[in-house]
Amino acid sequence: MPEESPYANVVLIGFMGSGKTQTGRSLSQRLGLRFTDTDALIETRAGKAIRRIFEEDGEEAFRVLERSVILEAAGETGQVIATGGGVPANPDNMVTLKRSGCVVWLQASPESVWERVREGQERPLLAVEDPQGRIRELLRIREPFYAQAHLAVDTSGKSVPEVAGEIIELLRAYHS
Repeated sequence: MPEESPYANVVLIGFMGSGKTQTGRSLSQRLGLRFTDTDALIETRAGKAIRRIFEEDGEEAFRVLERSVILEAAGETGQVIATGGGVPANPDNMVTLKRSGCVVWLQASPESVWERVREGQERPLLAVEDPQGRIRELLRIREPFYAQAHLAVDTSGKSVPEVAGEIIELLRAYHS
């Protein structure tokens, strides 16, 4: 039997490779909520991979589509929402997401991020000569946006079930 969430939505934010999608799936099962991945919605809506959106249409077009998907997802309840890493950099997105539920920042060290993304799918923002330096730079820039979350959990060195369990405990404590 799923555990209950006292929130209309639980929103996961954080840098690429912080575990938003995997943790979101686990958390949604444990809480008995739907799982919504905004990056997957963007790809479905655009009919192409995010990497191709960046290449063919540019980052600005991607961000417009991303904003539309955030508004749609936040307009529904009963879900765990995993967002793209750059979502919180748009202040309107953070206002929207914080109104829709409890926002949880999944933190990860630059080293953990690199370990998780270096052999995975292509990441348009890391298609540079020094991807590790780019990770550190983007984390530094985005940290003030991520820090606006209601709660934060460090995912470095933790399994998905551990992170999901920690979030559930924090949600209980935050709600009481």
